[in-house]
Order: sequence, then structure tokens, then C-alpha cells
Amino acid sequence: MATPYVLVLYYSRQGKTARMAQHIARGVEQIDGIEARLRTVPDISANCEATEPSVPEQGAVYCSLEDLRDCHGLVLGSPTRFGNMAAPLKYFIDSTSSLWLTGALIDKPASVFTSTASLHGGQESTLLSMAMPLLHHGMLFSGLPYSEAELLSTNAGGTPYGASHWAGEQSERDLTEQELALCLAQGKRMGRLAKALRTEA
Repeated sequence: MATPYVLVLYYSRQGKTARMAQHIARGVEQIDGIEARLRTVPDISANCEATEPSVPEQGAVYCSLEDLRDCHGLVLGSPTRFGNMAAPLKYFIDSTSSLWLTGALIDKPASVFTSTASLHGGQESTLLSMAMPLLHHGMLFSGLPYSEAELLSTNAGGTPYGASHWAGEQSERDLTEQELALCLAQGKRMGRLAKALRTEA
């Protein structure tokens, strides 16, 4: 029998969201009996013909509907685009109607994370924009509780809605210790929830 996994699905342009995804995956894998599966989505363009390679040249492979259907939990990540998730990620989410029709994601835990160029550039609205389709799928949304001390000490990213990062205008800022700790904590929480809910199923 295949090991149950939490799908860490993200889109990243400058690499910061990808780095967050890697730390969240490390957190997931600190929980015995649960694996993390890193996946991304291709860019979209105004061209009518697809121009992206079928397999990315580097980083995580592209997500399939089967990856999403068979996961035991989902962590969704995107950079902020005008207070919303990036178009490539929304394009993929908009293609999941078949999973909605079959109820494939009902009662599975889910959470979200983001990276923004400016500190007040829409982190929380982006996280909430990603949560909405997950709620429509019947998933159980999980944020970050204030028992995570970094939520109270951070001077960069970090919200109760999910991990976040303040990247800077040129994406020059590294993830802070608090931001990394919150990514790890979010992954561990998702691993625990996925394992517990799978046991109850």
C-alpha cells in the first residue's frame, strides 16, 4: 500500500514560494507515516498554443489531477498578485471541477502560504483567496495557531491564516528564522492532521 502523502502544491516566480514549500514539506515529513509530495504548475501565457515544456527543467514536477485526488492533505502556495493568488495556480484550481463533482477532496485537511514583495502587499487577502476554493471542495481549512510563538515575535511575514514571507521589492530578502519556523510548523500540523483524519476515515 502506498504511503499517504500531503500534497504541497505551489507556483513560484522568484524562488521564495518554492523555498517555503520545501520547508513546509520538511515539516510534513517529521510526522511518521506521512510523506510530502512537492508539485508545481506551469506558467500560462496569452498565446493560444502551449509553450511550456511538459516537464519543468528544474524544481518540482507539474501537478496532475491524480496527485490532488489521491492526497491525504493539501498545502497550497502562491506569490501575491494584486492581493490574490497568481493566475497559473488559479488556472489549475479552476480545472478541478471533476474532483468537486465526485467529492474527492471532502474532509481532507488543507492550508495555504504566500510570499509578497511588500510587507502590506496583500498577504492575508491572498491566503484567503486560496482558501475559498478549498472550502468549496469541502476541505477542512487549517491555519496557524498562536501557540506558535513566532506569530507574536515576527517582524516580517507570518499570519494565523498561514505562513507568509516578505520578499522585498527585488526579492532580495531571505526568509527569516521566524518565517522558516512557521513554515516548518505548518507542515508538521498538516502532517499530524492528515494522519489523524486518515485514521478516523
